[in-house]
Amino acid sequence: MELLRNGRPRVVITGLGAVTALGTVKELWDSLTAGRSGIRRIQNVPIDHVPVQIGGEVRDFNPEDFKIDRKEARRMGRACQLAIAAATMAVADAGLTTEQIEAQGERVGTVIGSTLGSQEQSEQTTTKYRADHKKPNPFGLINSLPNMPGHYVSKLMRSLGPLNAPATACAAGTQSIGEASELVKGGRSDMVITGGVEAVMQDYAIAGFDAMEALAAGYNDDPERASRPFDKNRSGFVFSEGAGIVIIESLAHAIKRGARIYAEILGHASSSDAYHIAALDPEAGGAIRSMRWALEDARIPFDEIGYINAHGTSTPANDAMETYAIKKVFGEQAYNIMISSTKSMIGHALGAAGAIEVIATVKTLVDQVIHPTINYETPDPECDLDYTPNIARQVTNLRYALSNSFGLGGQNASIVLGKI
Repeated sequence: MELLRNGRPRVVITGLGAVTALGTVKELWDSLTAGRSGIRRIQNVPIDHVPVQIGGEVRDFNPEDFKIDRKEARRMGRACQLAIAAATMAVADAGLTTEQIEAQGERVGTVIGSTLGSQEQSEQTTTKYRADHKKPNPFGLINSLPNMPGHYVSKLMRSLGPLNAPATACAAGTQSIGEASELVKGGRSDMVITGGVEAVMQDYAIAGFDAMEALAAGYNDDPERASRPFDKNRSGFVFSEGAGIVIIESLAHAIKRGARIYAEILGHASSSDAYHIAALDPEAGGAIRSMRWALEDARIPFDEIGYINAHGTSTPANDAMETYAIKKVFGEQAYNIMISSTKSMIGHALGAAGAIEVIATVKTLVDQVIHPTINYETPDPECDLDYTPNIARQVTNLRYALSNSFGLGGQNASIVLGKI
């Protein structure tokens, strides 16, 4: 097996870990292929005073299950807890121990993205201080920073190499994995713990997105039907939380230690719309560039992409824009590409979304199954591609897949994966 691609080390994925509204990796994939939604009424926080009361909530999560000390768990915040849990599962899935990682510490990087980090830590500290004007929690602000999930994972795993924390909104998870692959391709790291996390299932966050009229409203009594990407009657996204972490390493390193290899990272790219803080570029320029550059980086013919895990948020503007961008990049071939939206079943986990969707795309390549886009009932003339409606599809000879993430601030990221 060739160890180099285009003169640089090949990068492979050897471990998967996830914490989502549908559970861990196996539970997530079983539910996705069954078309089963994890969107429910929110229980973990008081929400009755907010018009939208549903979300992709991670329930029954106990940080002590992952050997996180109770006192430290309170200090670090929920995003850090979820990141540690997903990283712990990914490391174990890769057949590694923390002792093995520590032994290679300087050659192991950590790249974990997040939009807001443990924002609730800052919110709680600020609210308490303004109420009593007493000495604030000295770690409240620090532990809310977006780089803290990466810090705690690096500390726990003893990964002493490069540490990075892209905070590129909804593109953060995908961009993190792409940038992590560059550490391996460039020879700086043999292995990287990488992905994304988000855990801001708070009333003010949901109320804020509702004020933007970005959320699917009117589904409090029927939450599983709220997220309906590409459907003509879609009305907004469903707020979610979670974490997705993958272990990536050079092919040479993976073979040397006898690792199971899931898939190969062939190329990636990111771009800016340079247009508006929240509105989408009507010409889809950033999304087009992101996909085109990722495919060019992968150096495979565009017509060999057989599947796209779409950003597919279920907002009227995003789904039409992404459909338009796919058609501009692929031309008539776009109508032959199978597409699906993971968000139709777990909602939009912001900085974690792309990483969770990379995991779903990896499983797609391994199992040769396209999970459906659920709640697709009424076709939209603006969205006229093959979105794998409602029922999973068994395929054969699927070799290459693309996953997209587009975020607030005009952040775009795309990644190309290949079966190995």
